[in-house]
Amino acid sequence: MLLSLVLAMELSGAWGADAGWREQRLGAKLRPNQFEATQEGASPAQLRVRSQASMSLWARPLTVDLERTPTLCWRWRIEAPLKSADMALKRGDDYAARLYVAFALPPEAIGLGERLQLSLARRLFGDAVPDAALNFVWDNKHAVGHHAPNAYAAQTRMVVQRSGAALAGEWVQERRDLRADAARWLPAGARVTAIAVTADTDNTGESALAEFAELRLRGSGEPCS
Repeated sequence: MLLSLVLAMELSGAWGADAGWREQRLGAKLRPNQFEATQEGASPAQLRVRSQASMSLWARPLTVDLERTPTLCWRWRIEAPLKSADMALKRGDDYAARLYVAFALPPEAIGLGERLQLSLARRLFGDAVPDAALNFVWDNKHAVGHHAPNAYAAQTRMVVQRSGAALAGEWVQERRDLRADAARWLPAGARVTAIAVTADTDNTGESALAEFAELRLRGSGEPCS
């Protein structure tokens, strides 16, 4: 926990195990992505994700006070959006880039149906499956701002942060108010437990290349840089 608290403001100054990051695989049968930390001159450290009919997360635990630092900032870049993805369908639940924030929920906020779904998901994908999650994705066709439950897990909310090819190949700065997002989509008392980045192509069988940098938490109204 202490590591998470110390690094709560600057999450990606380093992308290695010394900063709490590690690969999180989702079941033994699922082909994993390839992750590579890179540095270009004096620019911030970057994480490159190559995905080819594969899916795994580059994740780290996170303890954060969303009252003090509610603003999540990051930069990302994709080579191209996926062609056949469709977030409404299990067979299309893939994304050129994806930022994932995991939450724990109070026990009273998890109904019987949700408990059964979580139990099944954890049997399939491991104990790291969270009570709930918010995913900010670079989609291929839905409009920015579109959101829906995940096709596999209703407690996971998919939010389209970017869409299409117009900005492919360019670094794009992003900003989310996690406190407001949690209040909108999650039960009261939800708390952040982990954060992860990835590209996701296991359902469509396509390929993707994504990069992430400058992942930070900021106070309300503070600039990302």
